Amino acid sequence: MNAESLALLEYETLKSLIRRWVASDGGRNLLDEVQPSANRAGAEAQLAETAEAMAWIDETVLPKTRGGEAPVRLSFDGLPETGTTLAKLRIQGSVLEALELQAVIAVLEKAEQVRQALKPHAQTFPLLAARAATIADFREAVKAVSGKILPDGTISDHASPALAKIRREMERQRREIHSSLERFLKLHRDDGMLQEEFVTIRNDRFVVPVLPGAKKRAAGVVHGSSGSGHTLFLEPLETIELNNDLVRLTDDEMREVRRILAELTDRLRAQSREIGAAAVALAALDFAFAKARFAEAFDCVIPTFSPDEAPVLKLKRARHPLLQDVLRRKRMQVVPVSFELDSRNRSLLISGPNTGGKTVTLKTAGLLVLMAQSGFPVPADEAVLPVFDDVLADIGDNQSIEQSLSSFSAHVTRVKEIVEAGAPGVLVLLDELGRATDPEEGGALGVAVLDEFNRFGAFTLASTHLLALKVYGATTAGVVNASMGFNEETLEPTYELRTGAPGKSAGLDIASRLGLPQRLIDRARAAMSDTERDIAHFLKELETKVAEAREEAAALRRRQLELEAREKQLVAELEKRESRRVREIEDRAEKAMRTFEQEARDAIGRASAVPETRRQAERAQRDMARARREMKEEFTALAQGKAEPAKPSLENLAPGMRVKLKDLSQPAKVLRVMGGGMVEVEVGFLKMQAPTGDIREVLPESSGQGKRLPQGVSFTAGPRYETLASELNIIGKTSDEAEVELERFIDGCALADVTRVRIVHGHGMGILKKMVQQLLSKHPHVDNFGPATPAEGGTGATIAELKSL
Repeated sequence: MNAESLALLEYETLKSLIRRWVASDGGRNLLDEVQPSANRAGAEAQLAETAEAMAWIDETVLPKTRGGEAPVRLSFDGLPETGTTLAKLRIQGSVLEALELQAVIAVLEKAEQVRQALKPHAQTFPLLAARAATIADFREAVKAVSGKILPDGTISDHASPALAKIRREMERQRREIHSSLERFLKLHRDDGMLQEEFVTIRNDRFVVPVLPGAKKRAAGVVHGSSGSGHTLFLEPLETIELNNDLVRLTDDEMREVRRILAELTDRLRAQSREIGAAAVALAALDFAFAKARFAEAFDCVIPTFSPDEAPVLKLKRARHPLLQDVLRRKRMQVVPVSFELDSRNRSLLISGPNTGGKTVTLKTAGLLVLMAQSGFPVPADEAVLPVFDDVLADIGDNQSIEQSLSSFSAHVTRVKEIVEAGAPGVLVLLDELGRATDPEEGGALGVAVLDEFNRFGAFTLASTHLLALKVYGATTAGVVNASMGFNEETLEPTYELRTGAPGKSAGLDIASRLGLPQRLIDRARAAMSDTERDIAHFLKELETKVAEAREEAAALRRRQLELEAREKQLVAELEKRESRRVREIEDRAEKAMRTFEQEARDAIGRASAVPETRRQAERAQRDMARARREMKEEFTALAQGKAEPAKPSLENLAPGMRVKLKDLSQPAKVLRVMGGGMVEVEVGFLKMQAPTGDIREVLPESSGQGKRLPQGVSFTAGPRYETLASELNIIGKTSDEAEVELERFIDGCALADVTRVRIVHGHGMGILKKMVQQLLSKHPHVDNFGPATPAEGGTGATIAELKSL
């Protein structure tokens, strides 16, 4: 990306803002290294990882919204810098110091914590979990080092038995030395040798302070004097050997500490590659979560990139993050900007009042593009952007006395560089195009420059006060005019970007608001030509009309939304009332059917008690079941709005034809047409007579008739049921015999479409009854079963209702 444009758009300042949320040195290094890139895949990968981090933070604020275990809040604070330490660790033979080992262990403990936190969420946060998957299991390594290094960086006594022993001997030796020196002090307390009565250390040896003349009266070694020379530090002769032993023990301690450090270093060196990978993963995760916390603080969204073949630059309620940060500290709000460009309209020409926000709009668009292509979330409600090869900007006054450049010269020089670097895949930002020269010539130059960028297809955002450019924007295809809002009553800019029409500069109004004497304002207005006044008046009226049209469009849109919402509400209410009505009808019909069935059962039970009417009672039972099904089917069809099927034509009914009967699921074959509106049919293995009124449909001829069976396959017809038997008596049979016969009986009745059967098993010891109940409870053709009515045998028989095939 163009370095000058990055500076003009304050890209590095933005990174400094994001740095507030980066906790580790590794994360800060990644932030320092990041630059905007034209690599779509790389930017999208960074944004996807940041999106997961944002979702993770949301889940910790509102836990369990996804179900399952809630994420824990991840913190990367306190991670030490280990880059140099890890480089040293990879050198064979090197030994890490205690504080360096402590830093590595801190990284490993954090890595283990992060790995355990992300591991259970691999499905909902796959990218974060993939980062965590690069972290090895360091629990054994941490356990091996843990507790051996104290917080101040010293090696613990428990780091090894040898070190513990040496330090116990050193402590004992110090006590002996103190005892020896205290005896010396007590012995010479009254002879005038002592300067002060205490024990101190000089050159790592225990000594006592004595007067300068005492060295001739006491045997020992002097280890220096005080700054004034009035005190000597004497090591008495009897303490010398004790101090020598302590020095030897100190050397032993240092050697043992060195050995322990070397051992711990070698233990970590075995996993140096994995430790390096863990440090990289922690830095990347810290960076991702820093971007997510920045997004949380600035209400950012993840931008999306439009296809290269159909580029779109759309910003909805976009805000400049640096301005937002400044105003937030002042308890003020940023006025967001919204606009949209595409492959047909690639240029946005912004006019309007001075100090009205034109430059901020250009900087906002440019900085958000750089943020998106750096993998940063952007402060906006929605952002759809092309992937630009470069961002080229000319913003501000670049005059230079050192380079002998006037404002206009600097402006033209920068525009020249942009034109030379221009290409279809770039974003061009031009502030005050054609400025600092004659308005007519500047306008002509600006039109030529914009036309050049428009010709080769670059996306261009430009601001201007020049009339020629405003006219160009209103009359040229591919250019969208826009203006910054201005309040005519308060004479203050509103900072709102309005697309569709140019705006007036309102220079005199702004000057008046800023305190320029009114006499000068009046003189300036009088000096304006009629044409200039007319144009200013026209632009003012145009801006007013556009604002009114927008308000009307917004009102119509609100009205449309209200009507759509009302329509949805009415439809929902109608559906609710209809559903309630259907449920009421269903409940009433079900209640009526239950009442009818119970009364019919009671009547049939009474009739069954008389042998002469038992057969008629059984037929009535079947008719009742059939009537119940028919009633239920007809009600279901009525509730679903289905029409009654048309009656088939029976004029040509003849033997051999296939028909669908009213109460049977299987097709029936006509055997003969009988008189009195009856017909004899064959259903499976059963022959029966039925009224012609029960014929629902005449079926076409079966295409499978006459086909030969494959070689090696034979067919033997089963037994034919000439009568419709719906009762089985198994009294006197063994349980196994009865079970086989009952299964065959149920299967046959199901094929014959019998819906109700009676199994007579008697009382006895209850073995047959238990077998019947067990078989019926598991049989696929049985809908429900229970004991017979008293008239049908009571508990000595079981009634089963079969499902329709």
